[in-house]
Amino acid sequence: MSGLRARAALASATLLAAACVCAESVAQAAPPDWSGRYTVVTFASSKLGTSIAARQPEPDFSAQYTFSTSCAGTCVATAADGPAPTNPTVPQPSRYTWDGARWVFNYNWQWECFRGDDVPREFVPARSLVFYAPTPDGSMFGTWRTEILDGVCKGTVVMPVAAYPA
Repeated sequence: MSGLRARAALASATLLAAACVCAESVAQAAPPDWSGRYTVVTFASSKLGTSIAARQPEPDFSAQYTFSTSCAGTCVATAADGPAPTNPTVPQPSRYTWDGARWVFNYNWQWECFRGDDVPREFVPARSLVFYAPTPDGSMFGTWRTEILDGVCKGTVVMPVAAYPA
């Protein structure tokens, strides 16, 4: 009987472990929630790309925003209660859509191309894709990729980004 009890206990433990794994998978598949205060950092000093703008020195920049998530079919996290962008053509507020693995913000705007200290800046069409992928500790990491469509700065600029709970 001792061998049967051992097998029954093993079978029971295996079923319990499988149930836990299954429950964990279902929990991970639940709609995400990007809510609360976050410090958002753009690592501009690490930018890459084909545009001359990617080679122009720029410091990293950060700001705090309050995010709230609404799920009505599609989950959308909206950034509020933070500074407005210095470029007024960036859509406001920023709205990130959950694609099943990451938060994505895709938008069209006007890139402000720096062409030298005594040369007027050039505003040209651009499109950006920003994404943040959540990590187990609650922070998020991703990329901000911009394609500048015209002018002297034509090309791509890619910068790492992060969001940390504040």
